[in-house]
Amino acid sequence: MSGADGHPWLVGRVASHARAIPDRCAVKDGARELDYATLWRQARAFAAWLGSVGVTRGDRVALILPNGIEAVVATYGSWLAGAAVVPLNAQAKARDFEPWLLHAGARVVVHDATHRDARLALQALPEAPAVLVTGEGEGTGALRWDTALAEAGEPVDAGVDAAALALILYTSGTTGRPKGVMLSHANLAANVQSIVAYLGLEAGDSIVSVLPFYYSYGASVLHTHLAVGARVVLESNTVFPHLVVEAIARERATGFSGVPSTFLLLLNRVPLAEHDLSSLRYLTQAGGAMAPAVTARLRAALPWARLFVMYGQTEATARLAWLPPERLDDKPGSAGIPVAGVAFEIRDEHGAALAPGRVGELYVRGPNVMQGYWQDPALSAEVLREGWLRTGDMGHLDDEGFLFLSGRRSDMIKTGAHRVHPKDIEEVIAELPEVAEVAVVGIDDEWLGQVIKACIVPVAGASLVPDRVKAHCRERLATYKIPKFIEAFADLPKTASGKVRRALLAGITIEPREVS
Repeated sequence: MSGADGHPWLVGRVASHARAIPDRCAVKDGARELDYATLWRQARAFAAWLGSVGVTRGDRVALILPNGIEAVVATYGSWLAGAAVVPLNAQAKARDFEPWLLHAGARVVVHDATHRDARLALQALPEAPAVLVTGEGEGTGALRWDTALAEAGEPVDAGVDAAALALILYTSGTTGRPKGVMLSHANLAANVQSIVAYLGLEAGDSIVSVLPFYYSYGASVLHTHLAVGARVVLESNTVFPHLVVEAIARERATGFSGVPSTFLLLLNRVPLAEHDLSSLRYLTQAGGAMAPAVTARLRAALPWARLFVMYGQTEATARLAWLPPERLDDKPGSAGIPVAGVAFEIRDEHGAALAPGRVGELYVRGPNVMQGYWQDPALSAEVLREGWLRTGDMGHLDDEGFLFLSGRRSDMIKTGAHRVHPKDIEEVIAELPEVAEVAVVGIDDEWLGQVIKACIVPVAGASLVPDRVKAHCRERLATYKIPKFIEAFADLPKTASGKVRRALLAGITIEPREVS
């Protein structure tokens, strides 16, 4: 699927807007604004710079950047040059970046000049990629963003087709084998078009975005709005939720997207009635199930805004299902119906299709399903079966085809907008000499969906000090991976084969060993 001038569809849409609505704001980042004409010009300059350092079709460009104008320009410029974008979590640490960069085989890395962990990771790589830095910072020795774009010439047409790799999104921990979801330009185009259709997005829309671009939900918010010529207003985070609400009111935003914890922050910490939010036309919620009581509170607080409850996976680009707002009352707890072009099946453990009402694993098929996992054909074959994606989610379909989810097969912890693999944390905690055994689980939390609990069996005769464990984690892990709860146990519950029974630990009721 190609857009204007034979470019991939999303790139072609931006090129088209640059001609038709050149002065319309595409991205607002604090005090900075980027119109469509300038976005296109800077994307072309970035593509030309990539060509000047030897980047060719299919090479990977890693971005260790916060949400901002540079991240948008680098994404579309990389696609224009025929490269695949690898957006990485800028909050991560060097121990995260190094295996990601190695696994992706990044030819270029773009990072903020002040990002110490990015620099440490680059220093540890056996072969140095080309590096470009944004912002202000001393002593990096790398080429500056403004200099690179100012000196760039004209980009060479890379001749990228719809089947070409566009994104690699890492979805799990860095230990063992990284999971890089491969998404093509056709995957992105199909998903964007389906979302634009059911949300009814138009050029006059404007959204305040708080979701990171390395997260499939955040990426879809960006690309759906740029595809229709709308405006994306970037807010750095939700640490100060009142600033987010003030931005919605000030910018007269028509839309806002969040995960359950986002909306809980707004409802619990901001007097929404004191702000003029009448411009809001739609709200979207994904990233985990939101409790019906929270949904009701949100609808009561903003009754004029249509609330779209959604469900998706990175392996399906972003979105698999949506619940029409008019069905919220008669389908409480439902994840909705398939997005356009997607089919659902519920299957048993042998792969046989189940009738409505029967609980099994959700299989999905559609043009948004990933190409596979980067450099991991074995893992790809585990989840891609004859055109169907095994989601790992359990649930059932009702008689009308509405999906109801009941849990996950995997142990992945969803905390806020983050996906955390227990092994990442377990390996760090196991470094402590007083730890004999450790298992990390997610436990339910009304704010974040889940929070992290570390269950530790201390070495005989050793004392376990929770603050010491947390301090050690703080030195080695990103903030969102630090356990909120540390508990000591005499033993961990296990199966006959010796595997830890994590489900029991999440709600276990056994006598813990005294923690001194």
